[in-house]
Amino acid sequence: MKTGVLGAGAWGTALAQMVASDGSDVLLWAREAALMQEINSSRTNSTYLPGAALAPSIRATDDLAEMAGLDTLLVVTPAQHMGGVLEAMPGHPRDLILCSKGIEAGSGRLMNQVARDTAPGSEIAVLSGPTFAHEVAGGLPAAVTLACSGGKAQWKRISPAIARQAFRPYYSDDVTGAEIGGAVKNVLAIACGVVDGLQLGQNARAALIARGYAEMLRFGEEKGARAETLTGLCGLGDLVLTCSSTSSRNFSLGKALGEGQSAQDLMADRRTVAEGAHTAPVLVELAARHGIAMPIVTAVYDLLRGDDPREVVQGLLARPLKAEQEAAG
Repeated sequence: MKTGVLGAGAWGTALAQMVASDGSDVLLWAREAALMQEINSSRTNSTYLPGAALAPSIRATDDLAEMAGLDTLLVVTPAQHMGGVLEAMPGHPRDLILCSKGIEAGSGRLMNQVARDTAPGSEIAVLSGPTFAHEVAGGLPAAVTLACSGGKAQWKRISPAIARQAFRPYYSDDVTGAEIGGAVKNVLAIACGVVDGLQLGQNARAALIARGYAEMLRFGEEKGARAETLTGLCGLGDLVLTCSSTSSRNFSLGKALGEGQSAQDLMADRRTVAEGAHTAPVLVELAARHGIAMPIVTAVYDLLRGDDPREVVQGLLARPLKAEQEAAG
C-alpha cells in the first residue's frame, strides 16, 4: 500500500515520521519548494518540527499530481485550506484520512463534508486523538480514534497503513463525532490557556475543562455525534491533553491573551496555525443557529475580537446559578 501525507507542517511531518518508523516509504507533500528541498537533502524540517531527524524512507514533493496516484492519503493541511488543496489535486486516492481539526469558515462544513464535496470518489476517514506532534515524531506511545465512513471494510484496508508499535488506532464509524471532538477542543484549549495566563489556578482550569466538555457534548448531539465517541480519545482524551500544556498551539495562544498580548498581533506573528481561533466564530454562529448554549466558546470568540480577558472571565462567573446537568449550560 502506497501512503502519502498532504501537508508538511509539524503534525504532517510527525505522521510521516510515524508511518516511516517501520521502514515504509512515505511521500510527503510540502507547499514550499525550499522546505521540500530541506527535507530531502538534510532530513530535517527546521521550521515546523525542529530537532527531528527524519527517516530516510520519507520523500518530499511539491507536486500534487504525485499524491493523487497513492492508495491512501493522510490529509494534514490547515483546516481552512483543505478544500482548496483538494480541489487543486488532479484526482484523488481511494482513501482520504483527514487529520486536520476544524470547521470551515463561511460554510460551517466539517472537514469530512468538505472532502466529500471536493473528492467525491474517495472514501473518507477521520484520525483524531490526544497527540502532540513532537511526541509522535519521537516514537512515544499514542492512541487515536480512526473513524471510517466506509465501516469495517475501510478500517481493515487502511488501519495497517498507520498502525505502528507506538501508534495505536481504535475503530469507530462515527465520523461526525470524531471531527467535532477535535474542532471544539481547540477552542476550549484557548480558554484554558487564558486561565493559565491570568494565573487563575488549577481549580479554575479543571472546572473549565468539565464545563467545556458539556458544551462539546451539547453541540455534538445536535450535529448527530454519539456521546460515547466524545467520551473517548477524540473528545475527552484530546481535550484533557490540549487544555493542559503549552505544547498545544491553542493553549499557548490563550495563555498569551491572558498575559495581555493582543489577538491581532499573536495571529499575525504565528507561522503555525492555532485552529481554534478560526473555529470559534463558526462555532458561535452554528450554536446560535441551533439554540445551543456554549458560553465558554462564546467567551473565546469575544477574547479573539479584543475584549479584556478579566472582564470576559467575570462575565462567565456572573452567569446565573443552575443545576450542573441542566441542558442550557
